[in-house]
Amino acid sequence: MGRAFEYRKATKMKRWGHMAKTFTRLGKQIAIAVKASGPDPDTNPTLRSIIATCKRENMPKDNIERAIKNAMGKDQSDYKEVTYEGYGPHGIAVFVDTLTDNTTRTVADVRSVFNKFSGNMGTTGSLSFLFDHKCVFTFKKKDDIDMDDLILELIDLNVDDEFDENYDEDKDETTISIYGDPKSYSQIQHLLEEKGFEEIGGEFTYIPNDLKEVNEEQRATIDKMVEKLEEFDDVQTVYTNMKPAEE
Repeated sequence: MGRAFEYRKATKMKRWGHMAKTFTRLGKQIAIAVKASGPDPDTNPTLRSIIATCKRENMPKDNIERAIKNAMGKDQSDYKEVTYEGYGPHGIAVFVDTLTDNTTRTVADVRSVFNKFSGNMGTTGSLSFLFDHKCVFTFKKKDDIDMDDLILELIDLNVDDEFDENYDEDKDETTISIYGDPKSYSQIQHLLEEKGFEEIGGEFTYIPNDLKEVNEEQRATIDKMVEKLEEFDDVQTVYTNMKPAEE
């Protein structure tokens, strides 16, 4: 099995925070997509993909429609995607993805947490060698399409040859997650839609390529740092190269 698959399976793509935090994060992503290419998901593939992710996260339809409407308002702030990186306690690498309308505020908030936990923030790109940047697409499995054959087609678009398959008992459905080069995001989405897949949720993630062992006490400290970072509204997702706890 591939490294991305194993890491995602081990962590279950754990998000630190509650449902309200997830809705806030998705609302900002909707705002960026609408401002970039308009409010119609039929002509805005990025927005279409984000809406699919919203549905998978059980975000109410009213919330989605409100986020789109708000993004069209003239008074809405322009969000920027900014990633901060550095070392946390015990030499653990930390990536902090943010969507912010005030980088001065955001960098101060993020730095305060690094300082509190005796960490050190680095310059942008200084720790990129420790992580692989990936796009991730999740969609419902189709019984009439062989996934191995599909992956062979997608390899030309720099998609990994491993995929994640999960069965949801509550929804009685199986979903597939595939990983690829972020630069191929639009092409991958287009091919999946051509194959008849619907509600294709896409997002970006960082997969650590060198997992670091920690003991229980160290893990607790790092978990607290991540939780503090996730308390800020500007913070979208926090990634570390800490080895996932064994179940």
